[in-house]
Amino acid sequence: MRALWPMLSLLIALLASPVAAQTRDPCQAGDDRWAGQAFANAISVYSLEWSPFGAQEWGWETYLPLVHKELGTACAPTTPVFAEALSRLQARYNLPATGVFDQDTFQVLRGVWQERRPFIMARVNGGPCPDPPPLSSLGYLVAEEEHADRLTRLLRRDVLAAYRRMVAAARAEVPEIAADPELLQIFSGFRDPEADAARCAQQGNCDGVRRAVCSPHRTGTAVDLYVGQIEGLGVDSTVPASRRHMSQGAAYRWLVANAGRFGFVPYVFEPWHWEWVGEAAPQGHP
Repeated sequence: MRALWPMLSLLIALLASPVAAQTRDPCQAGDDRWAGQAFANAISVYSLEWSPFGAQEWGWETYLPLVHKELGTACAPTTPVFAEALSRLQARYNLPATGVFDQDTFQVLRGVWQERRPFIMARVNGGPCPDPPPLSSLGYLVAEEEHADRLTRLLRRDVLAAYRRMVAAARAEVPEIAADPELLQIFSGFRDPEADAARCAQQGNCDGVRRAVCSPHRTGTAVDLYVGQIEGLGVDSTVPASRRHMSQGAAYRWLVANAGRFGFVPYVFEPWHWEWVGEAAPQGHP
């Protein structure tokens, strides 16, 4: 037995070495040429000072689930694999392929995500604000689908069916979501355009980031889903800390990875806001 100790000591040392760690963790097994970029991303993901939507934010962790989806990797931004995947994405969109996350990269991705929202693109291209659907095409939510913070009642029937399939899958696949019936409940679905316009004018934020004169909610295809909240802040609080908290939760991360299977696409600024575009929703880069 004593003769085995030198061999066991060597094995322990090898397992504890950086080479062994890289062997065990594929995300650390990338090309060493990307180590410097990985270090830069590791710093900026928490410390980047920028204003992607007007208000100042620190770091880009809020947008990491969407970036991961687009890159086709779950590796942390601290890893060479992430940096190398990011460089390939940058090259694909004719950006300098640095492998370092920056504001230009985000703006390109933001445009890509917006282009997957037909309602928004129609408006950008000068299309009229669509009329609401006939009441006969709207279906009622049941009580367990409605979040207590807001009672919404209605959604277009085909969207409601897709939403129910999506929630059933989420609860079957993620124990944390299954254990919390509040997660993925709807706190805003179809909104009457006249009531929405009146509320918009009353609050003085028309066509801002909080409420638009022509909202996709008027179509009955947009849903605001409960994905968590910071105590004391609303379910749709837009302060950076609130959105970051939501984006790191199990519900949002599952939605980013899977909602496209059921026809839903995200709005990057609001982790709770999803729009149904049909069963063949864009899935991001494979």
